Amino acid sequence: MNLKKIVAVVAVLGVMLPAGAQDPIIQTRYTADPAPMVYNDTIFLYTTHDEDDADGFKMLDWLLYTSTDMVNWTDHGPVASLQDFSWRSRDNGAWAEHVIERNGKFYMYCPLHGHGIGVLVSDTPYGPFKDPLGKPLVWNKENWYDIDPAVYIDDDGQAYMYWGNPKTFCVRLNEDMISTKGDIMEMDHINDYQEGPWLWARKNAYGEKNYYLAFASTCCPEGIGYAMSKSPTGPWEHKGHIMDHTPRTRGNHPGIIEYKGKSYVFGLNYDLLRLITDEHHERRSVSAAEMKYNPDGTIIEVPYWKDTVLEQIEPFDPYRKVQAETMAWGYGLKTDKLGERNMYVHDIDNGEYIMLRGVDFGKKGAKTFSVDASCVKPGGMIELRLDKADGPVIGRVMIKPTGSIDNYSRFTCKVKGAKGVHDLYLCFSGNGDDLFNLDSWNFKK
Repeated sequence: MNLKKIVAVVAVLGVMLPAGAQDPIIQTRYTADPAPMVYNDTIFLYTTHDEDDADGFKMLDWLLYTSTDMVNWTDHGPVASLQDFSWRSRDNGAWAEHVIERNGKFYMYCPLHGHGIGVLVSDTPYGPFKDPLGKPLVWNKENWYDIDPAVYIDDDGQAYMYWGNPKTFCVRLNEDMISTKGDIMEMDHINDYQEGPWLWARKNAYGEKNYYLAFASTCCPEGIGYAMSKSPTGPWEHKGHIMDHTPRTRGNHPGIIEYKGKSYVFGLNYDLLRLITDEHHERRSVSAAEMKYNPDGTIIEVPYWKDTVLEQIEPFDPYRKVQAETMAWGYGLKTDKLGERNMYVHDIDNGEYIMLRGVDFGKKGAKTFSVDASCVKPGGMIELRLDKADGPVIGRVMIKPTGSIDNYSRFTCKVKGAKGVHDLYLCFSGNGDDLFNLDSWNFKK
């Protein structure tokens, strides 16, 4: 039985993480090395990508997901890949990246293991990203430490790039963000540091500004450690763990943001892989959790991902065009590009579903549901259910053959009983696998 069939069986049987536990936030691909960025009131989550058949690290491109509520994520697919670096020497190794905005442009810093760290630039956070240098931004040719870049811009406008395993390096960046200023600095060793530095600053309850350096702590298993300083270049004082080492996972890699009045830590685990096998493969998944501080600025340790609950920040609006690749849960499904920019959902099998959390239908409720879909087989049905996969049915829409998998038609059904705020399940049924493809959907009042 191949991976796709295993995944389908798991989905049909309803085998998933315990109710109330924090699931990995992306399920349609294996993702790792989260690099969240807040821009225009939206979280842009850039990740690396473990291929479905990876045993060791097999990583070819970098992905993007967006959210405004922390629980429902829209998949934008690959936004850059190794192919964007003409000077690369390997066809594998799209390792942990970092994206930051400055002066209306977006800079993606990418390690090409053994050949330094490159930079790509775009006019939008969605890409396309282009290589402005045609060579590495930094490259310590005498070693292979040049991995896991992270960039921080201080209040005075000075930008810094940090990287390294097992040592920590830092260099100042010029305002153009594609050239360096001064020498590369090697930090004093930080206790328990392994790799994956992440920098930010924050004032504590007493108005004192602290700089933070989070990192993947010593392998294996890795936790997420952190150190604090009064300067972006140290010295750094080890403070403990944001998330402790645990045998429940093998690796970790932090990304930290503040968003809508709360702080969040992103990291990685093998929880999706564990749904189908106990064997180790490098097929990782990104999770997130709320993170809180003590009055002095030290961080309150976060339990392991599955022992946390990620609260939704705001209700989800269904009365707009919603891309089908927007979901809180979609295990067993796959997404791909539809044309140059749009995405679609495919590999939709009998018994699978898309779930969205906290959908606000309002007091009067929804009257109709419409979906853009395509299929060449006899098709199938989408049942709209509330609160769980076998919850109350509020509508059913049949997806009929459209003549071509690339020819999308709109299918509509009446809706009854959709009022207030509920989790929404789009449940798929039909004869066999690959029932149809989905592009977008919406409700109307």
